[in-house]
Amino acid sequence: MNDFTIILGNKNYSSWSLRSWLALKQTGVAFDEEVIPLYEAGSVTKLLAHSPAAKVPILKHGDLTVWDSLAICEYLAEQFPEACLWPTDTNERALARAISAEMHSGFVALRGDMSMDMRHSAPDHIPGPGVDADIMRISEIWNECRAAHSGTGDGPFLFGDFTIADAMFAPIASRFRTYGVDLDSVCADYVEAIHTWPAFVKWFEAGVVEPYVINW
Repeated sequence: MNDFTIILGNKNYSSWSLRSWLALKQTGVAFDEEVIPLYEAGSVTKLLAHSPAAKVPILKHGDLTVWDSLAICEYLAEQFPEACLWPTDTNERALARAISAEMHSGFVALRGDMSMDMRHSAPDHIPGPGVDADIMRISEIWNECRAAHSGTGDGPFLFGDFTIADAMFAPIASRFRTYGVDLDSVCADYVEAIHTWPAFVKWFEAGVVEPYVINW
């Protein structure tokens, strides 16, 4: 048994689980994982056995339990500074935290209208009220970050190398592909970078074959 265990929801659907799992994967530490299918009889009871919030994800490290995706990411950044889960530059780190927090608390219209479903393809989906504004703001964020990190030798992520900001926006990249969102070249390249990233591919491959189905 490993020191770290992460409790997850359905991999096909649970965007918040994906975020923390990607950050944990980036640390390189060995960990155990448990998937609790959501919206089934007994789901809440099973989650309450791990956390009073009864929501995924949940990280267990020894006797400590941490819940909430961003809180888990912050804890991992403190535990594994060598993984550089936040940018090393002070200003860039502040920006990465700001856009991660914006993702954590915002884009409600998009998240409600375009649920993460990796098995699904809906290119003809008509966005609901407020979704286009959310897409525009996300595109602005991605373009701003990539403009500063698109030189020779820079990686393909928002701040060049992977950071927690990429973990926070990875489910959005998945949604954009599922719903066929029309993107500029910078954003399209970023979506492709997320989908070809080995850690994301591993999650995606597990998600599309899992047996659980949620009828929204």
